[in-house]
Amino acid sequence: MPDQSFARFRGKVALISGAADGICRASAEIIAAEAGGGEHLAYCANSLKQEDVDAVVADVVDRYGRIDILINGVGGSTIIANAGATVDELTMEEWQQVLDFNLSGTFLFCHAVVPHMIRQGSGKIVNFASIAGRGKSATSSSAYSAAKGGIIAMTTKLALELGPAGINVNAIAPSATLTNRIRRHWEGRPAELRERAVASTPLRRLAEPIDQANVVCFLASSHADFVTGVTIDVTGGA
Repeated sequence: MPDQSFARFRGKVALISGAADGICRASAEIIAAEAGGGEHLAYCANSLKQEDVDAVVADVVDRYGRIDILINGVGGSTIIANAGATVDELTMEEWQQVLDFNLSGTFLFCHAVVPHMIRQGSGKIVNFASIAGRGKSATSSSAYSAAKGGIIAMTTKLALELGPAGINVNAIAPSATLTNRIRRHWEGRPAELRERAVASTPLRRLAEPIDQANVVCFLASSHADFVTGVTIDVTGGA
């Protein structure tokens, strides 16, 4: 459970995409526990439609006057049927789906939120890359690796652009994490492959959502005020 004696997020307004489940839900729970009260709102929006994203951001700013934290959690590899498709198996449509799902939503939320953070003179943005973006995943498609490599590059570039405005931009690069969505795929794999994956991780287990969320919330907090342009690998040492 989060340490409720912390107050890192007291008085802060956080916008989290993909907060219904997984790492983002765990991040939202930490922020809520450390916010010292306040309220939360749920939005149903398509993160790949600019009009939806702009409407959500406008409503948050109208209600609260600011956005202090943006966590870009929409993305993943299972948007296509064969998440580990080789380059000759991928169709052009699947390639584009994976790139859009991982890159376009992150861009659209940054595009909408950044003007408000510039006006405030402060803000924290946390993006979701993947260890696949380092080229270190044998089970991910080239489309997913390219998309998450793009997130890493985007994070570095935005940190350079936005640092003078007092905005920190960082990312996490998780290894396989047992969210509800991933757990279904994990449990369907042969026991030998699961054992091999665990054995190849120095900490001898797969990540749980809270493992990633703890790092997300560090980057979203004042504890990371002098950290920007960084992608932290959260992999158990793999």
